[in-house]
Amino acid sequence: MLIAIKQTWEDIYVTRVITYGTFDLFHEGHYRLLRRAKQLGDYLIVGVTTEEYDRKRGKLNVIDSLITRIENVKKTGFADEIIIEEAAGQKFRDIQKYKIDIFTVGSDWVGQFDYLRDYCKVIYLERTKNISSTMLRAQSKRIQRIGIIGTGRIADRFIPEAKLVSGVSTQGVYNPHAESALRFAEKWEINAYKNVEDFYAAIDAVYIASPHETHYPYIKSALEHEKHVLCEKPMVLEKSQAEEIFSYAKQKKLVLLEAIKTAYCPGFANLLGIACSGIIGSIRNIEACFTKLENPGSRELTDLRYGGSFTELGSYVILPIIKLFGKDYEQLLFHSINNKDGIDIFTKASFQYPNGIATATCGVGVKSEGRLLISGTKGYIVAEAPWWKTTYFEVHYEDAEKIEKFSDRFLGDGLRYEISDFLSMINGSSKNDFKLTRGESAAMAGIMETFLKENRNYENMGS
Repeated sequence: MLIAIKQTWEDIYVTRVITYGTFDLFHEGHYRLLRRAKQLGDYLIVGVTTEEYDRKRGKLNVIDSLITRIENVKKTGFADEIIIEEAAGQKFRDIQKYKIDIFTVGSDWVGQFDYLRDYCKVIYLERTKNISSTMLRAQSKRIQRIGIIGTGRIADRFIPEAKLVSGVSTQGVYNPHAESALRFAEKWEINAYKNVEDFYAAIDAVYIASPHETHYPYIKSALEHEKHVLCEKPMVLEKSQAEEIFSYAKQKKLVLLEAIKTAYCPGFANLLGIACSGIIGSIRNIEACFTKLENPGSRELTDLRYGGSFTELGSYVILPIIKLFGKDYEQLLFHSINNKDGIDIFTKASFQYPNGIATATCGVGVKSEGRLLISGTKGYIVAEAPWWKTTYFEVHYEDAEKIEKFSDRFLGDGLRYEISDFLSMINGSSKNDFKLTRGESAAMAGIMETFLKENRNYENMGS
């Protein structure tokens, strides 16, 4: 006699896989990841994050609605079940709730979910290096393919920050030293380009993180190839160069932005707003200091032409002065302590304005108290180190017991804020242009030029 037995997935052993993501501006990288996740087992659960959770975990600029993102995942046909991820700690609970065998995400998250190995198998899937230009055209190029020029420390920080800005994809890297580019590309699972023309052909925008003196020619080259440019500070070392390339970018309707991360972080914008609100009266004095002790063998302490404290850190300490007092100072004086090779290890720049004074202090071989002080006729604002990652500042008054405290989030290394604003400008928004204007960048280049002429005899150095 035959007995019919109703079987469900719980009665028959299946390999259950789970993955998570934002899946914003859905592209073939997402498609391939879901396809490979499905191939790992029999039943795939896909967690799609909410906008609120994305904000809490530091992801910026999510464009598509949750419903749209869910629908795009559903259309692939790979997901057997779709759930919503809306809180930290949910992954652990989901693994237990759904009896998960394999947790998988892209390899750009390698190591970050190893803690789940006690509960299931963890697999990191190789990321998609190329985002198809065909798909980008279908989406009006809302995803910007960014290429990196340079492979130093700041470039290493850029990639993990860029992945937390929806709408950009790091496509590859170029360095005239091919071995360095290859090592960097292998580390971050992106493409390395030996030929700069191939590099430009594969991207929409450039992030320049090469040595200071190479910024100007790389910016010109990128603009000539019709690429938007985000360039590390100092963007250029001469005011005339800044004015030239900004004019050229405007002529070609391209975005050119100087990457001083402080200018774009929420806390610093709030600090400037409070300073200009009148609650401390009229601003009369600004003191900005940023020092760090560099390794004696570092570029900052060995590059006779472009090393030193002011080229490395001057942009940060000049920024609040230019933002609050403006570009038209009456006098500028530099005082430096140089090492035996003539490289400044500590520099103080003093500004005289019609109605105020300011000092910008920086050092790579002398340590000092790094803070930002803004003094007014009714009170003062103080932000302690690291004020350039502005998360907290206080307003003090004549009454010592009266103190107002302000705080903001500064996520990760902070580069995501400038990347997000860069993307917004590429997409046609001008609402964030005020954070660092072309005129302000040009003025800062002029200050850098004056310093190099006085401290390094720059005019006779083959500039």
